[in-house]
Amino acid sequence: MKVLAFAASSSRQSINKQLAIHVASKINNAEVELLDLNDYEMPIYSSDRENASGIPEQAQRFFAKITEADAIVISFAEHNGTYTAAYKNIFDWASRIDMKVYQNKAAILLATSPGPGGAKSVLSKATDSAPYFALNVKASISVPSFYDNFDMQKEQVTHSEIIDQINTAINGLVA
Repeated sequence: MKVLAFAASSSRQSINKQLAIHVASKINNAEVELLDLNDYEMPIYSSDRENASGIPEQAQRFFAKITEADAIVISFAEHNGTYTAAYKNIFDWASRIDMKVYQNKAAILLATSPGPGGAKSVLSKATDSAPYFALNVKASISVPSFYDNFDMQKEQVTHSEIIDQINTAINGLVA
């Protein structure tokens, strides 16, 4: 199984990146490819830009990575209750290739934050909108208070309930 994993964040020290890597690494017999959204940076989407220059090569590469994957693990950072500008722009450009950006791929959606909210607002938006963009969500998990529930040295979740949720999500993904 080829798994595409990424944080919906452009932060180089993203806690969502750490969470996505952790969860993807627990999928047995998977070839995991980690994407960095910084590799897909492009001008802010506008129809004027699209009409003048077409769809940027970075959006086409992002879409192709999804095409090549069997499953996807995304961990969403939350900026002001919603998606990061970096993710939203890449997504907007990719949706111009095909509205079904995620091409019916099975997915685990995650979100975390340093605070007790666990980025639940953005996770809810992503989960609720997934069917419109052909994302087959097998599970969505919010990890609150990241630094209390993730061991930075061992690079793993430490809270037993969250570990159980992750294991259940992985079982649902590979079933």
